[in-house]
Amino acid sequence: MFIVIGILAFGVIIAIHEIGHFVAAKSMGVKVNEFAIGMGPKILWKQGKETLYSLRLFPFGGFCSMEGEHEEGEEPDKRSFLSQSRLRRIAILAAGSMANFVAAFIMVLLLTIGAQGFSTTTIYSVADNFPELGQSEIQVGDRLVSLNGERLFFHEDLNMFRNLNLTAGNPIIYIVERNGEFFEFESRPILIDGAERFRYSLQFEVMEPSFTNNIEFAVYRTFNFVRMIRVSVMMMFAGDAGIQDLAGPVGIVNVMHEVGQQAPNFGIALLSIVHFAAFIGVNVAIVNMLPIPAMDGGRILFTIISWIIEKATRRPLDPKYEGYINTGAFLLLIGLMVFIMYNDIVNIITG
Repeated sequence: MFIVIGILAFGVIIAIHEIGHFVAAKSMGVKVNEFAIGMGPKILWKQGKETLYSLRLFPFGGFCSMEGEHEEGEEPDKRSFLSQSRLRRIAILAAGSMANFVAAFIMVLLLTIGAQGFSTTTIYSVADNFPELGQSEIQVGDRLVSLNGERLFFHEDLNMFRNLNLTAGNPIIYIVERNGEFFEFESRPILIDGAERFRYSLQFEVMEPSFTNNIEFAVYRTFNFVRMIRVSVMMMFAGDAGIQDLAGPVGIVNVMHEVGQQAPNFGIALLSIVHFAAFIGVNVAIVNMLPIPAMDGGRILFTIISWIIEKATRRPLDPKYEGYINTGAFLLLIGLMVFIMYNDIVNIITG
């Protein structure tokens, strides 16, 4: 059951992205020839006034095909994509990722309904049995501002970055705010019963739920999704993770399935999958905005570069060159996706 839910959730993420392009294009008068969810042969379709709406066999993709999007003619139609101003084209291309960000924020905001509160990074109490509660030590009322350079907004940030740094064997260094002043504090492990434990058992103040506090938490949680992606990319560059750790649609659906299975009941399983779907939606938004040919970000970059070239040469740049670059990049991306799908399947089989 959770596999089906995962497939539907991933399809919704892609649909939201394409709806962003679709709404932006329609609002600017651009003709949309087809709006498709999924890839491969059509299984359901309906012809609208000017747009064909289709559902395709494989639920791992989609597209919003605009009039003259890759046109090479001398005089494109007035309602075509290429006839629009560069600013409008950039807005249409960016709208897909923006829709994913907005959807992720709304999903996280809905998940905060019924929350008992949000744990902050301000210290409420320190265990009495730990020594050295002097001026240079953590005290009640202190606010943990950052950990090893990463800003801390809520308690979950502290857990995430502390665990990452402990795994990497890095020292844990906090910037602490006390009465408007800031100082550095290193959390040092001590031996307790023969095992290394960190010095302080801390409790943190809880921010009461309210409409504004829920919005604030949802904004920071969505921002944290971006940080988690950035940290993952940095781990790849540092060699702590490799391309084999990437997951494609098959791997993502499998993770959603595992998240659902590990939940104590069906309701919590659905909430967990929604939370993970919000994170994946932010992933889709960021990946699509990377300055890589064939991606939305790459097309935006080419739009800007072509404007610079035309200003310098006083001649319009033939759009066929963008087509050549995008086609080549698209073939490379297909190859990468095939490799990632193979890797996903191997990981599922081998556990």
